[in-house]
Amino acid sequence: MGNLTRDPETRVTASGLTISKLGLAVSRKYRDKTDNIAEETTFVDVDAFGKKAEVIQKYFAKGSKILVEGRLRLDRWESQDGTPRSKLSVVLENFSFAGSNDRSSSQDSDPSNNVTQFNGQSGNPDNAQSAPSDDVFDDDVPF
Repeated sequence: MGNLTRDPETRVTASGLTISKLGLAVSRKYRDKTDNIAEETTFVDVDAFGKKAEVIQKYFAKGSKILVEGRLRLDRWESQDGTPRSKLSVVLENFSFAGSNDRSSSQDSDPSNNVTQFNGQSGNPDNAQSAPSDDVFDDDVPF
């Protein structure tokens, strides 16, 4: 889960496939060796395809909070000077709307209730299902 670092960059291929490229900032807080609280931010590139890419383009913008699930992809190439290069990114398989949005009730003060999963079956997030509450998840989840 993180925040978008820029607006989704979306294009449509000649065959009609929609592709969205996202930049995601994922932060974590931890205690360092001197017992001070430190924060670390990791930047992740995410690629979304098809209907999911269309929904992301429509409903997300820079700063939006999103939870993504996907697979890792390692791209390798050789730079112009002959140096081997590589880049690790995520290919989005599922995502969830996280945080508040205009459609959420102003009476809803619990941020855990503001997570909505998108199952890819409909382009309308209003038809999406709400995520289970945080107490359902295992303690082993890394976020």
